[in-house]
Amino acid sequence: MAIDNRNAPSQKLTDTPMNPGDEAPPGTTGTGENICPDCAGTGRRDTAPCPKCNGTGKIIQGVGGA
Repeated sequence: MAIDNRNAPSQKLTDTPMNPGDEAPPGTTGTGENICPDCAGTGRRDTAPCPKCNGTGKIIQGVGGA
């Protein structure tokens, strides 16, 4: 039996660039926002923006798993 995906929600991807610590673009199904482990969500490392989150304090990670 074939599966009809015409009414399934579409994957909403943004034009927002990924940060080095992101596992997927923002809005990707199966992902969520998390606090950057390198800067503990502050967005700063010493006196400069955190290189992993580009100063946002957040990264995008996969949620769940098998």
